Amino acid sequence: MFSLFSVDDHIIESAGVWVDRVPQKLKDRVPHVVEADGRQIWVWEGGQETTMGLNAVAGRPYETWGAEPVRFDEMRKGCYDPHERAKDLISNGILASVSFPTLPGFAGRKFETFADKELAVTCVRAWNDYMIDEWCAAKPDVFVPMHIAPVWDVALAVAETERMIDRGSKALCWMEDPSNLGLPGYHTEYWYPLFELCEAAGLPICMHIGGASAQVSLAGTIPMVEIAAAFAGAARSSVSMMVSPVPRKFPGIKLVWSEGGIGWITAALERADRQWLRHQGWTHIPDAHIMPSEVARRNMWFCMIEEPVGLKYRHDFAMDRILWESDYPHADTPFPNTQQACTDLFAGVPQDEIDAITYRNAEELFGFTINKSLLPG
Repeated sequence: MFSLFSVDDHIIESAGVWVDRVPQKLKDRVPHVVEADGRQIWVWEGGQETTMGLNAVAGRPYETWGAEPVRFDEMRKGCYDPHERAKDLISNGILASVSFPTLPGFAGRKFETFADKELAVTCVRAWNDYMIDEWCAAKPDVFVPMHIAPVWDVALAVAETERMIDRGSKALCWMEDPSNLGLPGYHTEYWYPLFELCEAAGLPICMHIGGASAQVSLAGTIPMVEIAAAFAGAARSSVSMMVSPVPRKFPGIKLVWSEGGIGWITAALERADRQWLRHQGWTHIPDAHIMPSEVARRNMWFCMIEEPVGLKYRHDFAMDRILWESDYPHADTPFPNTQQACTDLFAGVPQDEIDAITYRNAEELFGFTINKSLLPG
């Protein structure tokens, strides 16, 4: 049986995440669930959203997928209940799990839209406390704590990251390209204090496609076009980071790109290096001797689910920089057939390389050791 460390799963927040952690006077202003026409909808001061649908299809046959479910009682309990999630993961050999938020957006970007930024900070802190005190506490030997931070202010982001490091966070959930949100990009010095902190703490910075890039829309009749091409966001954002000053200023930074796949990496690095050499003369980029491909192999980790073609090129990139992900409970997850999916995926791959991709690389990156005694049977 494969021992698996998933570096990309998703929490469907339960109804009490925010209202259970704020004073009475704020309960109607923070995200809370209301009933409307048979649906359960998240409502907060200035907005509302339904965040279920394809976010919560784990265990459901493909042919039943759609915009449903729209209620907690219509989805698998493992979507929102950490105790049930742990059971589901372990049943499939997944012994460690890093989970991204849902309602706040994959990078916590939702709170940047709040007019009241004090309320926004309160919401960020409440989600982070939920992650430590309730989600990870339910099964601390399986759930790897990761926190979000205020994306609109670097000083606030540093302060919250310092708080969460003290609380045991193993990673920062962050934006792959803040310039897409109208915020300072990575070709400026604005985010240096945050990156300096993460480098010093050895804290991985986990960036999920869609955290600060084009979102998948269900408005059209064929959303599969956008879903199938979603890896392009990881390619563009990671190459932008490769050629930015950030990994040259902070050579020990750990940058993790979730759900972007790996099949495109070697072609992207080849082209990035070629263009880097051709244009560095007139662009006068500092530290031009450090090639984009060197940055990628030194500072970046990429994730895969079911990608047999991408796996063929693993030695053309870096074996110790490839991670495995489950994406539970989203539409990409192989659950409940994870073991069979891995059997098919890794056919013919040497065991030491399987172990590296499925858990050892992640153990080293996050400083979190899996407990193989949890394996079923």
